[in-house]
Amino acid sequence: MPDAEDVRRIALSLPDTAEKIAWSMPTFRVAGKMFATLPEDETSIAVRCPKDERDELVLAEPGKFWIAAHEAGFAWVRARLAALEDEGELRDILADSWRQAAPSRLLEAYPELGLPAGG
Repeated sequence: MPDAEDVRRIALSLPDTAEKIAWSMPTFRVAGKMFATLPEDETSIAVRCPKDERDELVLAEPGKFWIAAHEAGFAWVRARLAALEDEGELRDILADSWRQAAPSRLLEAYPELGLPAGG
């Protein structure tokens, strides 16, 4: 089961990523733009996710994904770390969120990380 240290290690391994405390919690930013947070007691993550995909995730796997009330109007979803299959799934989730926040110069410089949906 992935934990908060796995989140930090994986997020910070992504290009041009930094950790910054905001709202009394760790946040991870690519080129200054937030793509993940470790809210509450660091047992979950909040990541960028297009609203239509987010709603599908929550319906398909409500034990794993949910939408925090204050984030309902934004393209973010929460994931319970204990519900993730393994570190690979965590890496995929964080990389997908990173791609959504990364500027095109980084997406072009790191083609192995893929392009965001529709990008």
